[in-house]
Amino acid sequence: MTKENTKQKTSTSKDTPSIVDGTSLANSRSDCPPDVEALGRGTWTLLHSIAASYPESPSKSQQSDLLSFVKLFSKLYPCWVCAEDFTTYMGREVPRVGSRDEFGKWLCGAHNDVNRKLGKPQFDCSRWQERWRTGWNDGRCD
Repeated sequence: MTKENTKQKTSTSKDTPSIVDGTSLANSRSDCPPDVEALGRGTWTLLHSIAASYPESPSKSQQSDLLSFVKLFSKLYPCWVCAEDFTTYMGREVPRVGSRDEFGKWLCGAHNDVNRKLGKPQFDCSRWQERWRTGWNDGRCD
């Protein structure tokens, strides 16, 4: 492939890295490393996706693994203020890992706790599976 064939139109979206003259622009973006907001968005997506794929009836081993993950996650999270807040939340609200719905609702509560602190709208936790697992019926995920 020649250099001309590898050239692509430069994107105006900072979320889409482009290739110009065979060089990725991903490292020249202003969000490298990610700020707290970008890190948070990606983290919530990961955590809610884990909840959505967690078994409806997890084994004792799966429950133990998830509980260990959540505890370790709170110790390793790169935003130390966020990590302390998450640890404090877990002290008030013990992680519930007995089922997919139980964990999803617990995690939604944790997310809403952060949203309250940041002055953001609350999410209806009874609808967490629509948002993160099954998709909305009104075309929002199309």
